[in-house]
Amino acid sequence: MDYTGVIVGVVLAFILLLVILTRMIYTIQPYQQGIVTLLGSYKRMINPGFNLVSPLANVLKIDLRTQVLEVPRQEVITKDNSPTNVDAIIYIKVVDAPKAIFQVQDYHVATVALAQTTLRSIIGDMELDEILYNRERINTRLRDILDEATDKWGVRVDAVEIKEVDPVGPVKTAMEEQTAAERQRRAAVLRADGEKRSAILVAEGQKRSRILQAEGVRQSQILEAEGARVATILEAQGESQRLRILSLGAGVLDAKALTVLSLDTVAKVGDGQATKILFPFEFSRLMEGASDYLGTSRQVPDRSLNTLDDLEKRIGSMDTILGPIPRQDELLTEIKSIEDEIKAESDESTSMVSTYGKGTKTASMPVLPAADEIAPPPSSRPPPASTAPGPGAPPPASPPPSTDARRRPPAPSS
Repeated sequence: MDYTGVIVGVVLAFILLLVILTRMIYTIQPYQQGIVTLLGSYKRMINPGFNLVSPLANVLKIDLRTQVLEVPRQEVITKDNSPTNVDAIIYIKVVDAPKAIFQVQDYHVATVALAQTTLRSIIGDMELDEILYNRERINTRLRDILDEATDKWGVRVDAVEIKEVDPVGPVKTAMEEQTAAERQRRAAVLRADGEKRSAILVAEGQKRSRILQAEGVRQSQILEAEGARVATILEAQGESQRLRILSLGAGVLDAKALTVLSLDTVAKVGDGQATKILFPFEFSRLMEGASDYLGTSRQVPDRSLNTLDDLEKRIGSMDTILGPIPRQDELLTEIKSIEDEIKAESDESTSMVSTYGKGTKTASMPVLPAADEIAPPPSSRPPPASTAPGPGAPPPASPPPSTDARRRPPAPSS
C-alpha cells in the first residue's frame, strides 16, 4: 500500500498548522501595545506579554516610550526682516494607541511638519533680539500649540526645545559690529567715570594737603613767635643778670685795679694783627693813672675796700641780683612738657584730617600754652638795680615768689 500521499498530506497539514500557530501567537514588549484588527475592523488591544489572536487577525505594535523628533533646519524671516536659520527638538509620547493608528497616517511625519509650520509662524511674529533673549517663551508657546493639535492623534507633546538660532552671514556680521560698538561705548563710559573719580580724588587730596600745610605753617609761626618772645625775655633777663653780676664785681674795685685792667686791655689791643693802632684822647689820663699807681708821680690816696655787707646794702642781696636760676630737673620737666604738647598737637591734626574725610569738621583748634606759663610777665621779675641806694638806705624788698617752677630761687646751701 502506497503511503506517500498520506505522508505528504500530514506534512502539509503540519506546515499549515505551524503557519496558523505562527499567525496566532504574538509577543508584545513591555514598552509596546498591540492593536488587533480582523477583516478591516478594530477588535481589541493586547497588553505586553504572550498573546493568542485569530489567525486571520492583524496586529499593529505601537511604541509607548518617549520619542525624540528633530525638526529640520529651516530659514525663517523675522518680524524685523532678518533671515535666521532655526531648528528644534520635540519630545512626544503616544497616550492613545488606536488614535495614533486610525486618526493620522504617520504621527511622526505629521508632528514634525506641524512643528515646522508652527515654528515659522511664531518666529515670524518676533524680532531677532526678542528671539535670542526669549527662547523659553518660544519653547512654551510652541509646546502648547503642538500639544493641542496632536491631542486628537493620541500623541502628547512633553517638551519642545529650540536647538539653534543662527542668523545668516550679513546679519551675524552686523550683530557682531553692534556688540563691539556697545562694548566700546560701555568701556568709554567706564573709562570716563574712572577719570572723573580720579580727578575728584586728586583734587580732594590736594585740598586736604593744602589745609594741612596751612595749618602746619600757622602752628609753626605761632610756635616760632612764642619761642622768639620767650628767647627775647630770657636774653634780656640774662643780660640784666650779667650787668648786675658785673656791678657786683666792680663794686670792690679801686683806682689801682681799674688802672691794671685798663693796661691789660691796651696789651690785648696791641696783640692784634693790625698795623695801625689808634688810641683815644683819654689815653694820656690812663698813663697818668698808671704812673700814679707806680708811685712815680703824686701820692695815691688810700681807699678802703667795700665789704659784702656794704654791697648788699647798696645793690641788694645776692639772690636778688642773680635772679632765679633753673635747675637741671626743672629744665628736663619743661622739655618733657613741650614734647607732650607737640605730640598732642600732632594727634589733633591727625584727628582733624580723619574727621574731615568723613564729611564732618569736628576737630578743635590746637590750644597753645599761655605766654605767662613759658615766661612770666615783667612785673613778676625783680626790678633792675639801676641806682644804688645811699649808705643809710634800707635794703630793697625781696621780690614776690614767681609762679613759674623754673624761676624759683635755689635753696640756700647749708
